[in-house]
Amino acid sequence: MNKKKIINDPVYGFIKIPGELIFDIIQHPWFQRLRHIKQLGLTDFVYPSAQHTRFQHALGAMHLMGRVLDSLRSKGVVINDDEYEASLIAVLLHDIGHGPFSHALEDSLLTGIRHESLSYLFMTQLNKIFNGSLSLAIKIFQNSYERKFFHQLIASQLDIDRLDYLIRDCFFTGVPEGTIGVDRIVAMLTVHNDQLVVEEKGIYSIENFLNARRLMYWQVYLHKTTVSAERMVVNLIRRAQHLVKAGEHLPASEALNYFLQQNTTLQNFKEQPETLTLFGRLDDQDIWGAIKLWLNHSDVILATLSTMLYERKLFQIMLSSEPISKTTVEKVRKGISEAYGTLRSETPYLFSHGVVSNEAYTEGQKINVLMKSGEVHDIAHASDLPSIKAISKIVKKNYLCWPKNVSL
Repeated sequence: MNKKKIINDPVYGFIKIPGELIFDIIQHPWFQRLRHIKQLGLTDFVYPSAQHTRFQHALGAMHLMGRVLDSLRSKGVVINDDEYEASLIAVLLHDIGHGPFSHALEDSLLTGIRHESLSYLFMTQLNKIFNGSLSLAIKIFQNSYERKFFHQLIASQLDIDRLDYLIRDCFFTGVPEGTIGVDRIVAMLTVHNDQLVVEEKGIYSIENFLNARRLMYWQVYLHKTTVSAERMVVNLIRRAQHLVKAGEHLPASEALNYFLQQNTTLQNFKEQPETLTLFGRLDDQDIWGAIKLWLNHSDVILATLSTMLYERKLFQIMLSSEPISKTTVEKVRKGISEAYGTLRSETPYLFSHGVVSNEAYTEGQKINVLMKSGEVHDIAHASDLPSIKAISKIVKKNYLCWPKNVSL
């Protein structure tokens, strides 16, 4: 079988699959599942063309990793073929642990389990399937490999993941503020004392990268309509879990039913192989399929949320730099009880409030700049622009969202 394939990517052009092992990993059902998980969750409710998937992002990240490693080699950084392939595999699989709608359901369907933990479990199982050939990739992913810059390319403030998703999300949403000079950033990366650094002449490209990330957070990732839609899905899943645990039968796929029935812990994934297998079949389609089946369910709350999501009749949302007052929350509770005839204990399913934060740059995890003098400085101190210090401040906004037919 010919395993030397070329994929036409709208962002980078032609992407080559560099070897048989990587081809076989891409062909595995767990990786193919990423075709059915949107990169930006429910953001297409705001930007209709944001239909790209985790599958596309993973392939793009692998391609970009290859370009970075080739650039580093051209600068004299010694990278052997095993390290090269392992780095490609590590970034290819870095998001394989994502569930439906990407980040949206991480705090409901699987409480307290980060997708990185599941990515690691998938990688360990794939390592068994492929006879230990992923061992080095797992070390790089876990940051247990002695050459630390490889892990920094997978997970850091300036990693391949962020470079690809920024340029890709910008392309598919049509938001020009997210544009970054990825070619120049790739060319400016180098290694100093086993750490990933940026050459001094690349400072302004990094400033643009951080600014673009901050703007994309407010305009795309934390767009108020996206926040509203995601909170509705979270409430829908929590209501479904409540009904199932109370003995109610809900029509849903086998995989979704499994995770509705129990509070799945990371230990369950480690000790019960079927848990990971079922999660490996769970994607956006399970949720949308269930929503269609629940449109006319006898439970008013489940049917209402399903109908609102299916017809895009989303909660209205209020954002504030100040905490939402208890008086305002109580007005919403009362209004929902009157409009839908729900008990007070049931009203939280029909509204949501909390905090969203924009962390464009955290100084605790530095982007280091290699100065012409040979010294290494954090970008926040190496730059002569005050914008980096401003970006490093965490900006928080309080939100309250509730049905549009309920007035305050």
